[in-house]
Amino acid sequence: MTEPRAQPQRDTPPWDPFAELAREGESEFHLADYLRILTSRWLLIASVVALATTFALVQYALTPKEYRATALIQVERRMSVPLRGIDDSILEMWWGMDFYPTQYRLMRSRGLAERVVLDLRLDQDPEFAPERAGTMSEPLTSSADSAVLGGLAQRVLGGLEINPLRETQLVEVSYRSQSPALAARVANGVVDAYIDWGIETRTSVAGKASTFYGQQIETLKEEIGDKEAQLQAYGRRADIVSLDPASNPVLKRLEALNQDYIRAISERISREVRTRELASVSGERGADVLDNPLVAKQRADILEMERDYASKLNLYKPEWPAMVELKARIEQARRNLVTVADQALARERQVARADYQSALRQEESLTAELEQAKGESRTLSSAAVEYTNLQIEIQTKRQLLDELLRKQSETDVTSRLQATRESNVRVVDKALLPGGPFRPSLRRSLTLGLGGGAAAGVALVFLLFYMDRTLKTTDELEQLLRLPVLATVPDVSERGRGGLLGRSGYGYGYGYGYGYGARQRAKKAESAAGESTEVQIELLPHTRPRLAVAEAYRSLRTALLLSSAEQLRSIAITSAVPGEGKTSTAANLAVVLAQLPRRVLLVDGDLRRPRVHEVFGGSNRVGLVHFLTQGTAPEKVVFETRVPNLWIAPSGPLPPNPSELIASDRMREFLDWARGQFDLVIFDSAPALAVTDAILLGKLTDGVVLCLRAGYVQRRDAQGCRDRLEQAGVRLLGAVLNCYRGLDGSYRSRYSRDYAEEAYGVAEATSGRAAAL
Repeated sequence: MTEPRAQPQRDTPPWDPFAELAREGESEFHLADYLRILTSRWLLIASVVALATTFALVQYALTPKEYRATALIQVERRMSVPLRGIDDSILEMWWGMDFYPTQYRLMRSRGLAERVVLDLRLDQDPEFAPERAGTMSEPLTSSADSAVLGGLAQRVLGGLEINPLRETQLVEVSYRSQSPALAARVANGVVDAYIDWGIETRTSVAGKASTFYGQQIETLKEEIGDKEAQLQAYGRRADIVSLDPASNPVLKRLEALNQDYIRAISERISREVRTRELASVSGERGADVLDNPLVAKQRADILEMERDYASKLNLYKPEWPAMVELKARIEQARRNLVTVADQALARERQVARADYQSALRQEESLTAELEQAKGESRTLSSAAVEYTNLQIEIQTKRQLLDELLRKQSETDVTSRLQATRESNVRVVDKALLPGGPFRPSLRRSLTLGLGGGAAAGVALVFLLFYMDRTLKTTDELEQLLRLPVLATVPDVSERGRGGLLGRSGYGYGYGYGYGYGARQRAKKAESAAGESTEVQIELLPHTRPRLAVAEAYRSLRTALLLSSAEQLRSIAITSAVPGEGKTSTAANLAVVLAQLPRRVLLVDGDLRRPRVHEVFGGSNRVGLVHFLTQGTAPEKVVFETRVPNLWIAPSGPLPPNPSELIASDRMREFLDWARGQFDLVIFDSAPALAVTDAILLGKLTDGVVLCLRAGYVQRRDAQGCRDRLEQAGVRLLGAVLNCYRGLDGSYRSRYSRDYAEEAYGVAEATSGRAAAL
């Protein structure tokens, strides 16, 4: 039975192709890498561009022609009071930031659109309202059905465009219609309706304001007369002559006393501070705050003696008699200074205390006089408060009356200006009949189709490249698996554009669920067509040795012979999943090794789906299984091929237990016999992830070569296969990248036909030297 497919032992980290292109060394970022990605799928980009362009052209052909007429108007800031000065206008210009957005919204309001419908009789226009033109309905009026009028207004708004020009007072009013005449007519109608609406609104507001101002003015005049009569009567009752402080003796005396009182308080505070300062010091600290000549002289003498003492310390020790005497004089001078300072400080304290008492008595005297003056002032103020309030109220009402009179005059002027139909909106350019359709535009459609299609195609190519999780290049293989790339076998099929075999297949199909069904279906289709287009890649180094494919296998031969200091006697060829060309690699490697010349045995170790006998056109009735199970002599299961120095050992009948047979002692005996009879033994093994046969063969042989098919095997499967072989202790000699086409879909970056033909002789010589080693 076939064992279940083994899962990878660890997850593969996500691979970013753009990050890989940005690596150092050979994987350093190059613009050419992006170009190769694009050129590899240029047909997809061209298809997307063609599809987008076709769609744009179809849309252009199906879109009805539409015309746009534009009128240009200037909207000046509307003043709430038309006779304001220039300063008020500047302030309104800067601070009223909501004025222009409000006007733009009014131009697109449903109310203005309804005025346009009524003014232009659009309900009777067959181009605007064809559903009403053929009926005998009455023209719409402002009191008509609101639903009908609103629907027509929404139709107007549907084609209306308001476009304010930045940093100007200009506004473009445009209307789109399938009729050029209707477009110009509606655009001009919207401008006229907007101007008329503004004039009517301002006229109505000015009339209402004038009436209101007149009523308020008459009321204020009556109130002012009443307040003036009350003021005169109260002045006579309270005997108030004047409330001016300059001519009132009581207020003048109170002001003088206040000033004297403030000075007395300041003087008393300074005296008190001096008294407290002198009371809190003593000794030498008192000498610091005293301005006494005797104290100053004593301090100067002490400083002089201290400097003398300090200078002599540089010459004499402190125990020197002269130094001791000088130190004693300094101490005595300090004691004298304290005594003199204490005496001077006592005298200063007495003087300061006397000054403080004098200032305190002066303050108390002024306090009494000030209280008396305040009493007189309160008597006067209590009578004058009501008098003053009446004066202020009369003054306020007079100011309000003056303001209302001024506004009434300005409102009357505004009303007279409205009669002349002056407006803050001025028509700069009227809408003219459009000379051509606004849309559709062939240039714009082609630009959008070509540009959008190219952008979408490029994005789709990079998306597909990013989502492609297969191994495609040798750089990816080396970075992901950390294995040396022994050879890169080009894609010789027609899709590979190698141009080497014309219409040819690659022969990489395998039958473990990875493309086997598709391969069989392709064969059936070819048989039904009466011809087979598949030419196998196996044995090409023998039949056509000058091809680039043959040169790739000779490079693999050289890399294997030089890959180890020890001589390789047995090699197992495996792959991660079926369909990666391991059988082709094993057969062609055996062919190029036999060309050295060396005696080479190719053993079909794939006991589940053997193919070696098909490659060489032999029979599979007798093979390796007979030796492992029935004890047949090894010479009976080995057959010579048409390739010189090359023998094969087919697998034989399919056994029920392939893994047990490969792990048996009979398999070791066969390998020992083969090493004694042949220079090199090559095993074609089953895929490593599908079954364990490759691991068992890898433990028996000198090393394993891992075959990976470019653009086919998933990176996760390749890494899982590598991990599984390494964990089993199998020696990995390297990897072979099959069916390589490069990012641009060709193999020219590595090989060319001419190069392969010229290098054929050189490669044979190099391989000969490697074989000698």
